Amino acid sequence: MRQALEGADIVPLTMSLIQLTGDLTLLDAVRPHVRGPWDYSHSVPDDLAAVIRSRLDAELDRLAAGGTPALEMPAPDRIRAMMSAAVGEEVPAEYVPMLLQQMGLQPEAPSEPSLPAGAGGFRVVIVGAGVSGIAAAIRLRKAGISFVVVEKNPEVGGTWYENRYPGCAVDTPNHFYQFSFEPNNDWPRYYSHRKSIWDYLNRCADKYGIRDAIRFRCEVVSAHFDEAAHRWRVTCRDEAGHETVEVANVLICAVGQLNRPAIPALAGLQDFKGQTCHTATWSEGTDLSGKRVALVGTGASGVQIGPRIAGEATSLHVLQRSGAWIVRSPNIHREVSPAKTRALDTIPFYAAWYRFQLFWGFADGLFQALRIDPAWQGAPGSISALNEQYRTRMLRYIERELQGRPDLLAKAVPDYPPFGKRVLADPGWFSMLRRDNVSLETTGIARVEPEGIRLVDGRLIVVDAIVFATGFQAGRMLWPMDIRGRGGQSIRDIWGDDDPRAYLGITVPGFPNMFVMYGPNTNLGHGGSAMFLAECQIRYTLSCLTGMIAQGWAEIECRPDVHDAYNRQVDDELSTLVWTHPSVNSWYKNAKGRITTNQPWRLVDYWRMTKDVDFSDYHTMAG
Repeated sequence: MRQALEGADIVPLTMSLIQLTGDLTLLDAVRPHVRGPWDYSHSVPDDLAAVIRSRLDAELDRLAAGGTPALEMPAPDRIRAMMSAAVGEEVPAEYVPMLLQQMGLQPEAPSEPSLPAGAGGFRVVIVGAGVSGIAAAIRLRKAGISFVVVEKNPEVGGTWYENRYPGCAVDTPNHFYQFSFEPNNDWPRYYSHRKSIWDYLNRCADKYGIRDAIRFRCEVVSAHFDEAAHRWRVTCRDEAGHETVEVANVLICAVGQLNRPAIPALAGLQDFKGQTCHTATWSEGTDLSGKRVALVGTGASGVQIGPRIAGEATSLHVLQRSGAWIVRSPNIHREVSPAKTRALDTIPFYAAWYRFQLFWGFADGLFQALRIDPAWQGAPGSISALNEQYRTRMLRYIERELQGRPDLLAKAVPDYPPFGKRVLADPGWFSMLRRDNVSLETTGIARVEPEGIRLVDGRLIVVDAIVFATGFQAGRMLWPMDIRGRGGQSIRDIWGDDDPRAYLGITVPGFPNMFVMYGPNTNLGHGGSAMFLAECQIRYTLSCLTGMIAQGWAEIECRPDVHDAYNRQVDDELSTLVWTHPSVNSWYKNAKGRITTNQPWRLVDYWRMTKDVDFSDYHTMAG
């Protein structure tokens, strides 16, 4: 146990000791030495740290002998004081309920509706067994609601099953990127590779017994709402081409935004003689060794795959439309020590406080840096004084990494403000750019020819393989499913190809009993994680379902006026944020320039919005 204490971070250890002993004077002792939520942002003196570890060791002996914690659940003012001390800044009271739930100190009570007589046939179809679909299935299983999951792949995992390109990893700390109801203390790395995340999702599916309710290798072709029966009729096609129909009271579309690869419509691509591949459909047998390779795209997947293939390719030509703000992350390549893992497993409250620090660091702290200051007169590459501070810091890192290479620096520095696109953790991108066999091209692509890529300046880049790291058709939500609601109206008639809208990103007027997860304007562009988002949305959806069951409603449908008012508010808020800046061209925007993917809210705002259902927002129909 002493080894675990030595391997654990001192600040969450202190909070554990406070809960075990009730000694709040420890807050005054450590508070002056904490400057942020990270393990490297404190300077607790060694002698004080030694005292804390020694006292905690004695407390663990006391617990082993049958003792109990002095503060199993501290009073609200005390818990907020502890939170504030643990991250070196004041934590507003509005955050405390959300943080306690995410820490597992005050978990949500499971929703277990009492099914009235005759309601035993209530059934749900969930489309997709990725992060959102798994979260939905687990909550429905706990609630005792019958469901089936339709999944096009042979396994669970969604994005984490499909994306297998070299270097694919989470860029959010893993002890935060997990379900709050299913903490995993055994992550091998602080930022784990996709296989570890996929394994975690598989364990969740097995532990909660949802795998037997999943129809694998089966794709939803269409879903039509039968108004007379108040049911969704969902047509599914298996890999042999056979079609069957699932009938359900409720349809949950959990396919998300990142499931259909986007390949640029480049003239001549079909004539290319070499190999082409997309990061989202990567074959694990792909071999680029000894080949001349073009990498198209420098977003998240491009920045991850580039350093991994540069060493095996004869040459790597990176074709960049715009640079990315890439920052140093000290833990990105670090493995979690056995001592740290044991501390997370065995020291009471330690894992909760460690997760709290990560949550706070990756939550709303950056949000104000996204806000456009209309009066700002600073550099054109920033939108406010705070945003400029981040830009200066990020630019300094790029300048250090590319020192002595002014040619690369001129190309690598983004021409848009920080946070206009996802800020990326550096997996070795800049060191890759300095390699002798790597070139960075910022000239546009004119067309693809049999031998390679012709640039608009006339140069031909001769390559044997083209790797597309060009993301997904995020704005084309729920495509290619043919979803038809009331009156046979298609979702495409409402949304078109790239203009989706929904109330809370979840419900759509004209589509009764349909709920969308990771839908329009729900992507988290400043912090948080897909796990957090899925928990918020299935909590809200389940509340709607339990209301239907308890009240005997056959239908629940979002009111158009509520939907429209909410979306006006979304657009108004988005107009004040960096993603709408004229210099930002990203997958967040549709063809008309509207942000369709990202939400404009802080995490605490969306958590509160989805905590409870106001049924006056809906039209309901008795069964």
